Amino acid sequence: MKSYMTGKQYADLVAAYIVSLYGDRQIQVYREINIGKSIIGKNRRIDIFVHDENQKKALAIECKYQQTQGTADEKIPYALEDIQTMWMPGCLVYAGEGFSEGVIHLLRSSYLAAYCLPDLNNVQPTSSTRELDHIMATIFGWWDVLIQHKSPFNLETYLEKWWSEQEPSRLIP
Repeated sequence: MKSYMTGKQYADLVAAYIVSLYGDRQIQVYREINIGKSIIGKNRRIDIFVHDENQKKALAIECKYQQTQGTADEKIPYALEDIQTMWMPGCLVYAGEGFSEGVIHLLRSSYLAAYCLPDLNNVQPTSSTRELDHIMATIFGWWDVLIQHKSPFNLETYLEKWWSEQEPSRLIP
């Protein structure tokens, strides 16, 4: 039997992931924060608000989880457009198998959307959290999240390798 998650449970899961993985970076994570008006003039309540007081930066996150086919498809275009009208950076995180093929295409092609399905049993960045991790890295300047275990490009090493791979006959004028 499959277990189903509510939208609130999904938003709590994403908030817990952010706090577990990035809480030591001096951020605060809040749930259900009012931020201005929506595109239709209603009071907007954002699911997750990530705030870094030291940097004076924040990220608003709207969460959409759809396990079975339903009305969430109709809400996605509105949610993406509404995020664009905020006076701060924002994104929509999503997961679940109930989105239509067309909506999945829309979400995957939007720079404002990020697939995110964390595993709290193993709180590490994975392919299921990568998109949100990258958005947070760019908003808050956490470049180490993007670079991870890579080394800077070394020109000397490159040139030595390049010269060693050249055929000696090509190097003589």
